[in-house]
Amino acid sequence: MKLDFEYGNGFMSAELPDSTDVFIPGETVPDPPCLPQDWDSLYAATLDSIRHPIGMPALRDIAKAGDKVVIVIPDIVKGGNQPTSHRKVAIRACLDELYSVGVEKKDILLLFSNGLHPRATVQEMRTILGDQLFNEFYPSGQITSHDGEDYDHLVDLGYTASGDHVIMNKYVFEADVPILIGHTQGNPYGGYSGGYKHCATGITHWRSIAGHHVPRVMHQSDFVPVSTNSVMRSKFDEQGMFMEEKMGRKFFCCDAVLDTKSRQIEINSGWAKQMQPIAWATADKRTYVHWAEKKYDVMVFGMPTNFHYGAGMGTNPIQMMQALSAQVIRHKRVMADKCVFIVPSICDGWFHDERWPYLRELYEMFQHDSMNILPDMDRYGEYFATRKEYTDKYRFANAFHPFHGFSMMSCGHLAEEHTSAIYIVGAREPGIARSMGLKTRATVEEALADAMKKYVGPNPNILALPKTFTTAAVHLCMKDPAQNSHSRDGAGHCCCG
Repeated sequence: MKLDFEYGNGFMSAELPDSTDVFIPGETVPDPPCLPQDWDSLYAATLDSIRHPIGMPALRDIAKAGDKVVIVIPDIVKGGNQPTSHRKVAIRACLDELYSVGVEKKDILLLFSNGLHPRATVQEMRTILGDQLFNEFYPSGQITSHDGEDYDHLVDLGYTASGDHVIMNKYVFEADVPILIGHTQGNPYGGYSGGYKHCATGITHWRSIAGHHVPRVMHQSDFVPVSTNSVMRSKFDEQGMFMEEKMGRKFFCCDAVLDTKSRQIEINSGWAKQMQPIAWATADKRTYVHWAEKKYDVMVFGMPTNFHYGAGMGTNPIQMMQALSAQVIRHKRVMADKCVFIVPSICDGWFHDERWPYLRELYEMFQHDSMNILPDMDRYGEYFATRKEYTDKYRFANAFHPFHGFSMMSCGHLAEEHTSAIYIVGAREPGIARSMGLKTRATVEEALADAMKKYVGPNPNILALPKTFTTAAVHLCMKDPAQNSHSRDGAGHCCCG
């Protein structure tokens, strides 16, 4: 069969055996039905959720005239930007509830929770919020983006029981009503976005994120395959509840379970500790897809130049490794022990230095100084995270924070650990792929022939994933629950249910 795979800014065609299985999120197995997508219906459903929250009083019973409110909003990386996106609808519904009890517009701040991601550009703010919200709050200076290096607007809360250093955004800490607008959407880091993951990663400091986005957490046995029963997820929860303890109030969350096209399936509001499991129960039906009837020896998927972390993710070698590892984390349950990845990627050496100003130096360092595997770079984390030339670019030039690269490397090692080989196909600078421990071939067909000769034998089970990075991903599982060998899969709230 002939299939097209993402490649650069276009596609690469490949001829694969007719026995190849194909999986496309939302198509091969349909998502659960989404809510009606007209504004009025979504607004009504969101308002109903806000008025009947889980585990805490309704928003209009918490807020009062004179209160300072901060509405924390996910950045451009996830969640959809359609006119009826959850962010747009939920912010408006929250505002209407706040205004109804006397909260004044001048006392409300919209804060983008970019964490170590680039601080939102003005155009991104407009895209995420839509013209109406943007024009309502931007001219008066009531929209900003979290700055994890602005020590005048950070608060040091001390250390959790697990020893994580929690430093959080001061605007949120001082708010009378802190609101988190989130998305319960499949994520390789801890199972889902939203809930306490939102605050633990979005409004903190690199030292807080160093409590969980590091090898000692990401290389534990509970991290692969993805689940919410992991040390990483427990650290998100612990840090989030620690913030609540120190603030003396709970976050009011309004999260939406999203489908492949980022449409709302279900909306849940309230206290994250009690809300998360309820949201996950619905999200599991969309995200943990029990479909595979065999383990796969070969997986084929393409890597475009531009996907969720931005243009250059599919060409920058450190980002490429993270993207490869994300597929391991998501799909390990359906991977054979000797699984091989075959991945069309233009791999032309474009680092996008404006967006990732530190990664070229990290990459070059990895080629020297006794670096054998990516975790060997971990000892340089604080050195890079405190380099003013890089932190200033994060603060003022819409670049990633330098410590973000160490999260990428911690994750990136998992691709090497859990595959027999990874072939990068069609690389314009194949030496870059080889320098990361990857194999190179000119075509998918050549790579498959080599893999059959060296790793998987003459009749491998092949899975093609043609839209891996242009759709909201799922976590593939075996159809037979007994074959999904992981701690979470036997738990009380279980993706195999």
